Amino acid sequence: MDRTEPDHSHTERKKLPASRVRQVVEVYTDGACRGNPGPGGYAAILKYGPVRKEISGCEPQTTNNRMELLAVITALQKLKRPCSVTVYTDSNYVVKGMTEWIHRWKKRNWMNAQKAPVLNKDLWEQLLALSRQHQIQWKWVRGHHGHPENERCDELARAAIDDCR
Repeated sequence: MDRTEPDHSHTERKKLPASRVRQVVEVYTDGACRGNPGPGGYAAILKYGPVRKEISGCEPQTTNNRMELLAVITALQKLKRPCSVTVYTDSNYVVKGMTEWIHRWKKRNWMNAQKAPVLNKDLWEQLLALSRQHQIQWKWVRGHHGHPENERCDELARAAIDDCR
């Protein structure tokens, strides 16, 4: 079942010379944690035409949200030039953070709606900086519902936790 939920796309557009057409890259990500906080893993699959690259990593003490963010950050860091990217994630935290919340957080000096400091500010700042280099659409997919790349990322992230211990 390759089902995506409502498109929460957010695209930052930049004019490019005709000679600089952006490569189209699909990025699938997932984060996992055993305990929250606890040991965590993240994974991403990058697809560019017939090329597919899987990446994963872990941290010994972290949260699930940090792993979700780190999965996207690590994937975007692998891109060598500006690209047209579609990020598929089962994390509403990532999708809504990048499409709805981040600009308000910045206007409020990184304070959330409850006037408390935004959690994971360090990672949000990294993700924002990386996202400015690309044209990105953010798409939420339902986790654990048979989406092959999402299932594979979940498998890789969980294996990364085992390797981290």
